Amino acid sequence: MSKIFYKTEEEIDLIRESSLLVGKTLAEVAKNIKPGVTTLELDKIAEEYIRDNNAIPGFLGLYDFPNTLCASLNSAVVHGIPNNKPLKDGDIISLDCGVLKNGFYGDVAYTFEVGEVSEEIKKLLRVTKECLQKAIDVAIAGNRIGDIGYAVQHHAETNGFGVVRELVGHGLGRDLHEAPEVPNFGKRGNGLTLREGMVIAIEPMINMGVRNVVQDKDGWTIVTKDGKPSAHFEHDVAIRKGKAEVLSSHEFIEEVLNNKN
Repeated sequence: MSKIFYKTEEEIDLIRESSLLVGKTLAEVAKNIKPGVTTLELDKIAEEYIRDNNAIPGFLGLYDFPNTLCASLNSAVVHGIPNNKPLKDGDIISLDCGVLKNGFYGDVAYTFEVGEVSEEIKKLLRVTKECLQKAIDVAIAGNRIGDIGYAVQHHAETNGFGVVRELVGHGLGRDLHEAPEVPNFGKRGNGLTLREGMVIAIEPMINMGVRNVVQDKDGWTIVTKDGKPSAHFEHDVAIRKGKAEVLSSHEFIEEVLNNKN
């Protein structure tokens, strides 16, 4: 089993700084999400904003990934490669972004509506976000990894949605992907015990239909097997006693979205 790196308070502060920058980056991108814009245009905005804030795009070149954003459209779950196709009214686009600043990573994801989306899709996004919050609520010292997975799985499946199993959340620090793995399914009371000093990225990936996924021919994009939409939200969390500390924020994004409406 891979070694878990427990973080000092100083290191947690640096991860928080990186994580908040990702949220601000996605807020900058959110200003430009509308029908007709391409994901490559959004990618350029993200890269410039990160570099302007004295940080490095965390995904660009990592494992040879070609871009700053993972831009996953509709039935794409994660790892979508930005391209020149314009977004259309009724689409959803999951944007996952990372930054590296002062030696530490931040990693945040948010699924955006493009124009007017169906009520069914609105429910998928709302429930996925609720899954994330329910996971954070149990991400406390003394609980177990299985408690996080159970919280996500139970809420998603109760609402009739599928929980992706092949992809997981992860530890976060000097590397983007550290131990432990944080699955979105599991049994309460099972798995590794959560301890103070752990920093993890919790990221429910929830499908409107079946939980099964396949890899696209581009070698990166993971798509739902039945072609139905998928949503993805992610926060970076420090494990504490009594209540998790969320190091990242969706508030910058939501401020932009509320001002657009």
